[in-house]
Amino acid sequence: MTRRKLFLILAASTAFGALALSAARARDVPEVATGFVANVICSETFVSGLDPRQNLTETTDAMPGAGLITWAMDIEVDLDRRDVTVTLFGLGRSHAVYREGMGCTLDHGETLGDTALPPEKPQAALLPEIAGPELVPPQTPQLAAALDRTFAEPAEAPFRHTCAVVVMKDGRIVAERYADGIGIDTPLLGFSMSKSAISALIGILVREGRLTRDQPVPIAAWRNSDDPRHAITVDELLRHTAGLALGSSLQASLASVLEPVNRMKYMESDMAAFAESAPLESAPGRVWNYHDGNYLILSHLVRNAAGGHAADVMRFAREELFGPLGMRNVVMQFDAAGTPEGSGAMMASARDWARLGQLYLNDGVAGGKRILPEGWVKYSASPTPNAWVGYGAGFWTNLGDSFGAHYRVEHGWPRDAFFAKGTIGQYVIIVPSQRLVIVRLGRSPNIPPEADGVFDLVRDVVTVTSASPRLAGGN
Repeated sequence: MTRRKLFLILAASTAFGALALSAARARDVPEVATGFVANVICSETFVSGLDPRQNLTETTDAMPGAGLITWAMDIEVDLDRRDVTVTLFGLGRSHAVYREGMGCTLDHGETLGDTALPPEKPQAALLPEIAGPELVPPQTPQLAAALDRTFAEPAEAPFRHTCAVVVMKDGRIVAERYADGIGIDTPLLGFSMSKSAISALIGILVREGRLTRDQPVPIAAWRNSDDPRHAITVDELLRHTAGLALGSSLQASLASVLEPVNRMKYMESDMAAFAESAPLESAPGRVWNYHDGNYLILSHLVRNAAGGHAADVMRFAREELFGPLGMRNVVMQFDAAGTPEGSGAMMASARDWARLGQLYLNDGVAGGKRILPEGWVKYSASPTPNAWVGYGAGFWTNLGDSFGAHYRVEHGWPRDAFFAKGTIGQYVIIVPSQRLVIVRLGRSPNIPPEADGVFDLVRDVVTVTSASPRLAGGN
């Protein structure tokens, strides 16, 4: 056989294999797409209290190509049953159900467990209060102008759909603003900012000695020492270098529905089990690949360490993280197996997201008590090799020499900034050198990077607060 013929055979085989894989994944598209819509609409209708039609429009506006299929979706919101059913041309059907205190869960036909959470015990916050009970207007005209610009819509698409902004200086709010229908107590989806909260819970388990950062994770499916996944560490999961073959979670577009990680999120009852069943595509620690499966596995570790059930997770999170920080409007959503959907489904008010940021600004200490291990904040912001977007361990970072870090610094972000980031425009930005925490929540496309207005917001706030170092929070 000639080399040319061999090349053609190999090329044809590869092409047919790719087509077969694409066809298999394409069969998942209707259910993945309807699952995403059902989950978002359910969460922000029954937890946030937002208008479902406006929410759908703003969410799909922020996702290129989504309008090609959402027009064909039939969306039924039942306010009495508190559930959402979405179908697409009869080819896909997803059903999301609301459960009190647990947000929304996709129902795949199984009996949902862990339906009752423990009553929340009153707990005095350790973190000093960041504001009084009333809205804090911008404390200077320059801050007011910065927020005006953030909430202003451009003359044409892409639109920003800013929902909330909170600016904190030295632990107190100095400016905040909300879109109509949203207030200081409204829990809003953080999408992948949820990963940073899971990273904090993992840090607490490390501080307590129940997990070790650089040792193989205790996953039953990987227990066999002959399994190459046996070597995966907590650090590699936090940094997205575990090497599991689940595709990518960096996109927010119609094309992303083909990624196997989205089958995990919208078609599987036990998301962590699906992630843990994935083979390796690269040796652990070698290649950076951001995908939600890593944080579903970390969420499973939190669930197991807390006691094995959703109620145990909530008790642990409230006692060890949310309660000490005074985070009073948080909803951790769960899959049907009782594992928190820690890759992208936590909901919290903008003020509560700011409280989480303040913990990291305070080096993991609240009210004199160490919540996170010593050195955990520095570790979280330390750059991961080959993470071109600038990623640390649960947080994005401007440290290091990544393309993303250089790009943000060139556009006005301080070099020492690190941040929680969720798709389509969610941010908790921590700037230690300025003693700043900036929260921005909304519905903006990821591309171009300037679409959400955050570059202007950060640059404006840093300029204003640097010129007014004695700014004090209102109320």
